[in-house]
Amino acid sequence: MLNTIVSGTATDHPPLLIVHGLYGSARNWGVIAKRLSAHRQVLTVDMRNHGESPWFDSHSYADLAADLAEVIRAHGANADVVGHSMGGKASMVLALSEPSLVNRLIVADIAPVAYSHTQVHFIHAMRDLDLSAITTRGDADRQLAATVEDKGVRAFLLQSLDVKAKRWRLNLDALEAEMDKIIGFPEVAGSFEGPTLFLSGGESDYVLPEHRAKIRSLFPKARFSKIPGVGHWLHAEKPREFEATVEVFLNA
Repeated sequence: MLNTIVSGTATDHPPLLIVHGLYGSARNWGVIAKRLSAHRQVLTVDMRNHGESPWFDSHSYADLAADLAEVIRAHGANADVVGHSMGGKASMVLALSEPSLVNRLIVADIAPVAYSHTQVHFIHAMRDLDLSAITTRGDADRQLAATVEDKGVRAFLLQSLDVKAKRWRLNLDALEAEMDKIIGFPEVAGSFEGPTLFLSGGESDYVLPEHRAKIRSLFPKARFSKIPGVGHWLHAEKPREFEATVEVFLNA
């Protein structure tokens, strides 16, 4: 089963399952999970091929959704689910394929469509690091700066580097081989009739007006909201606003 970090204790509310995006981990969501656990139990997972979870050759959304279903069943009858980016796609497939497991769904800055922007260049950048020459995270940052200019992106990627063990906590080979599936979206029959919020960054172009017809065909009760002044990493750029919006939707 996926590595799962449990915050808070069980309450009358369904647990909240948080699903991170590509190259992320449960640890990225630690502060948000702790704050949201004031009124409900929060489950934060490392997705397969990420963090401390098992590695597999496959990284399809059917597999990712099945992993999430296993976690929910291990902690109760159903859960509220929030998923960002890749995690949002996995959460959508879970809700569509096993709707009884999902109470309310929050999809953070992603749509159920295929995208054209590959993320393989980050895999190449991580793989090109000379890990034998790294003794501190600063060493890794200086090396990575040669291929990844954005300091924030470098900091995010380096959260998955185990400096002491000199290894990435990412199955780079599998993620590269499965990248077309990751940036795509599978054909899934049916629809999810539960409350659904598509929460986007005001400066992001991941969820566009032309996506709404597809969204509503799969999620008839979809609502849309934006956090102004942020991009794709809305939960990291404005965590308090993100948490507040999630709380309002879950308690509606």
